[in-house]
This record gives sequence, C-alpha cells and structure tokens, in this order.
Amino acid sequence: MPPAPPREPRHVVVDGVALVLEIARHRRARRYVLRMTDRGTLRLTVPRGASIAGGVHFVERQARWIRRERVRRAERTAAWGEGTLVWLDGERVPIAIDAGRARLASLDIPIAERTVDVRVAVETHLRAIASRELPTRLAALAEAASLHVVKIGVRSQRTRWGSCSTRGVIMLNWRLIQLPPWVRDYVLFHELAHLRQPNHSRRFWREVERLCPDWRTAERWLRAHGREVL
Repeated sequence: MPPAPPREPRHVVVDGVALVLEIARHRRARRYVLRMTDRGTLRLTVPRGASIAGGVHFVERQARWIRRERVRRAERTAAWGEGTLVWLDGERVPIAIDAGRARLASLDIPIAERTVDVRVAVETHLRAIASRELPTRLAALAEAASLHVVKIGVRSQRTRWGSCSTRGVIMLNWRLIQLPPWVRDYVLFHELAHLRQPNHSRRFWREVERLCPDWRTAERWLRAHGREVL
C-alpha cells in the first residue's frame, strides 16, 4: 500500500496574508494556546479531547492578537537609529546619535562611525548594566526577606522574565532593566517567593503578597506592556 500523501499545511489569513498554522496536541494542556514562532508561523496547542476544528475556529477569532504580534515581531528585527524609541526604566526613550555615540537618556554608548543599526551596541550596553545591577538588587531584597539564593544569573530570554530552580538558583532576564523599577522589583519578589513555594499555588501568591503588597498593579503593567519589551 503506497504511503499517504503529505497533508497540506493549514493556513490562517490575516490582513490578506496567509500564515501557516501548526497544530500540536498536548495531553497536559487545559485550553487552546496560540503562539507565534520565530519563523512567523502560528502554533496552536490543542488539549487532549478537544477538537481540531474548534481550535481552528479559536485561531480565526484571534486576528487582533495575530496582527499585534506581527507588528511587534517586525519591530523586534527592525534597525535602530536616530529617534528609535527604546524602553528604559519603564519609559520609551528616543535614541540620539552624534559623533560616534548613541545616547539613550543619561546613557552614553560608543558606536562605530557610520553605524546604520545601533541595536546591538545599545542592547549590549543595557545587558551589561543589567548584569551588574539585577543580581545586586535581588541579593539585597533576599537579605531583607531572610531568604537565601544559591546563585543568581542574568540571561536573554524571549518568553520569561525570570526563573527559580528547586536548588535556589534564580535566573533573570536582562530586559528587566527596561521595566519600571517597581515592576522590576515585583518580578524579583516573584522569583524569591518560589524559594518558599516552588509552584503557583494559593500559598505562593500569599507569599508574593507578603513580599510585594502592590504586586497586582505590577502584573497589570506587565500584561499591558510586557510583550512590547520582550
């Protein structure tokens, strides 16, 4: 018996553009989850027992989200130059370029002469600041809360602000430096709370409340603007 021909990929049309839709079942998924991959395709996670057709209808209702995500990803790869707005401490600050320097608020960043795209130079500078300041701030908050962190690291992530292992190792996203300081602190408190509650149970959120009483306001800021930074 000859093998079945390969199945044609599904597509979703948004603003006249046909986007490839990849569908995967996950037995632990509780709901339909839609993401856009780095290739610009859509990936739909379907819970066990849910219908593929229902998932496709779900995706078709997400046109607004898909449109925003495409714009955000285009901005992520666009060149940075004179006047480009960059998040810093919760504000969108314009880049000024003059005489081999890129200026961002009070930051003065050296760049090569006639550089067209200063993104790498600016992000490298911000990451260096984050690598110095974030571990120091987290250590101070941990000491004040009588919590012990085994190790603190700073890395680049596109989906998470931070993580805490069961061994007490906390990893932070360098882009936290671009958030408002009070939102940044909330993320640090969130990871510190995992030292006592390695889950997202009610006990965990009570621990967050104890460490950071205004955490709900910070969560609202992240929901409104976090994807613009990531």
